[in-house]
Amino acid sequence: MTTIEIDTPDGPIDALLDLPAGQGPWPGVVVIHDAFGYGRDKESTNKRIAQAGYVAITPNMYARGGRIRCITRVMKELQTQRGRALDDILAARDHLKAMPECSGQVGIAGFCMGGQFALVMSPKGFGASAPFYGAPLPRNLDRTLEGACPIVASFGARDPLGRGAPEKLRETVARKNITADVKVYPGVGHSFANELPAQPLLRITGFGYDRAATEDAWSRVFAFFGEHLAAGTTT
Repeated sequence: MTTIEIDTPDGPIDALLDLPAGQGPWPGVVVIHDAFGYGRDKESTNKRIAQAGYVAITPNMYARGGRIRCITRVMKELQTQRGRALDDILAARDHLKAMPECSGQVGIAGFCMGGQFALVMSPKGFGASAPFYGAPLPRNLDRTLEGACPIVASFGARDPLGRGAPEKLRETVARKNITADVKVYPGVGHSFANELPAQPLLRITGFGYDRAATEDAWSRVFAFFGEHLAAGTTT
């Protein structure tokens, strides 16, 4: 894992970058972190994606200003679906496409807040989208997903933020004929694929890491990406 700078319309920001071992080029994946930012857990996620054969980049969505100020701004831009946060994600996508190690096919994956961004950005030049517990779902979901790429979504049945979200997403993608794989994992909650501090307390409140669900979700994601991000695939 290395830390790099990527150019955006509002100036450079830092990002985590991981490359697969061996000889490329490989498809790329833009990873959008959750509200906690991109610390150790996000580094391990980037590494996992690279080990599966993808150039993985995680832009720092909080690169400008203090943490609280950044969270407030990014959340507002997520709700309005416009602003620097979306530009930063597109800049990360374009950075991958310009890399000689990348095949030019790029997917997006995200967690919690990042999962919502993965849905919002699904019509914006990505080959596949993998939202992990991207709930509550973005506003005006029908309009948001107009022209969306294929979506592989993972939810926890005990997620207090996700009640009704999987069903609504399934209904919307079916109505719009979007290729999708939406799975709900029983017995697990929000952030089931992120190893966050204070796990016992998180589980009581409907959050928390679950290894079995995590491994199954990533297996689905990589199979889905393998199909839709293969060289020459168009969406």
